Amino acid sequence: MSKHFHTVKKVKNILTNETDYNIISVRKLNLLWLPNLLFREVLVMAQNVSQPETQPEKSKNMVPWGERFSYSLSDFACNLSFQMVGTYLMIFYTDTFGISAAAVGTLFLVARIIDAFDGPFWGIMIDHTHTRWGKSRPYWLWFSIPFAVFCVLVFTTPNLSLTGKLVWAYITYIGVDVTYSAVNIPITSILPSLTSNPQERVTLSTIRQFMGTAGNTIITGVTLGAVALLGGGSTTSKRGWFLWALIIGILVVIIFAIVFKNTKERVQTKSSRKSIPIKTSLKALKRNWPWAIIIFINFIYWLGMQSRSQVTVYFFKYNMHNTQLASLVLSLQLVSLVAVVLTPMTSKAIGKRNTMLGGMILAVIGQLLLSVGATHLSVGMIIFATLVGYMGTGFVSGLIAVMLADAVDYGEWKNGVRAEGIVTSFSSFSAKLGMGIGGAITGWILSATGYVANHTQDATALHGIEMNYIWVPLIGFGLSAVSLAFYKVDKVEKQMLNDLAIKHARENAEDAAENEK
Repeated sequence: MSKHFHTVKKVKNILTNETDYNIISVRKLNLLWLPNLLFREVLVMAQNVSQPETQPEKSKNMVPWGERFSYSLSDFACNLSFQMVGTYLMIFYTDTFGISAAAVGTLFLVARIIDAFDGPFWGIMIDHTHTRWGKSRPYWLWFSIPFAVFCVLVFTTPNLSLTGKLVWAYITYIGVDVTYSAVNIPITSILPSLTSNPQERVTLSTIRQFMGTAGNTIITGVTLGAVALLGGGSTTSKRGWFLWALIIGILVVIIFAIVFKNTKERVQTKSSRKSIPIKTSLKALKRNWPWAIIIFINFIYWLGMQSRSQVTVYFFKYNMHNTQLASLVLSLQLVSLVAVVLTPMTSKAIGKRNTMLGGMILAVIGQLLLSVGATHLSVGMIIFATLVGYMGTGFVSGLIAVMLADAVDYGEWKNGVRAEGIVTSFSSFSAKLGMGIGGAITGWILSATGYVANHTQDATALHGIEMNYIWVPLIGFGLSAVSLAFYKVDKVEKQMLNDLAIKHARENAEDAAENEK
């Protein structure tokens, strides 16, 4: 009798989704509580607007603040290291390591094409991973140190021949990309497992984007000054680049240890508790049009972003004759935090698709204003245009992960297969392919227009830099905006989530009953 009562009670708890994950004392947050307090009030509006209308209990499926902050540190760590690579590696290769712009462009394309395919590989690995830590979390423990090591090696300058330098660059750059995927893909793949509440996912992504942007702003804003400080006053110092990369690498390892320790995979469906064959995983992509659209947007968006970020220093060094202004402009990414904080409210009011569309339109307007500023060499106009553009990309970046999490749900709803790893891993694939092509275009345009490192550039070379900084990104943002016209998930989200909630409750109840036999 007691056994029967225990089974009924257990099934009831599953069906009502009662959990005790929110009952966590703030005293247990230890050192995490202090930095959490600093930005909690800034983002509390995101929490307030993120309560799901269909849930009678406000605390249902909500993630504690300490865990939210820890999760957000994952993007902070990734951006500290990878944005340093994305923003400064090209000018490091051409102006410090001594590799031609054309060779660098080809390197970026070849490396990214090779590396792009590791995204689905890591996704499949995650879908086949079952440990006491979960499916996604272990990868932060296993690969944060290799990632940090390659981030240091890629800014190391051994005394080699030109061929030797290229071989070194290929090995270390591909190493950075592969290990980056190993720690970055779990950031997105774990999101559906942190909570099943769609608005809570927006909140988590908002806080993550907040911290990611903070990391991006810090690394792009202080790197040139730090390199000069560590390298005896020169921004092309080999010693300065190596020491700064070493400092960042150590920070990355420490931060990922915090992320691993303080996150929890709490959403456990029947399919997530067993290994999914590759053929079955791929079924989650069948007729998954929301996934296909977001993957394309991610590709074309990052193509434009990479083209712009890689030539930012070139633009201010050669076109504006003020290298230090590059650090100021890059630090203006801080304004995107305003958009990040507003994202939950706008997503709830007008939908995720329309919020992203508005962001893309702002990004296009920003690029058009940049062209005006570049034509008249107006620092004021360039700063204003940059602020407008960063405001737009702030709305976009955080929503890509959320909409991919929705695509995980959509794939399960349409095809009966929940494969977080394979669905979200194509985000890395598309972004890397876009960045690879964007990086190649940048190098090839610089080479074709006659760029010569550390020399005064002629009008043709200056125009080539301007093409990369303004027009390639504008095309990318414009195509992304057009693609959003075909995104329709917001219209079926409520029905989809209701159907999946019933399905998951039934599966969990069946599992509970089987475990009691």
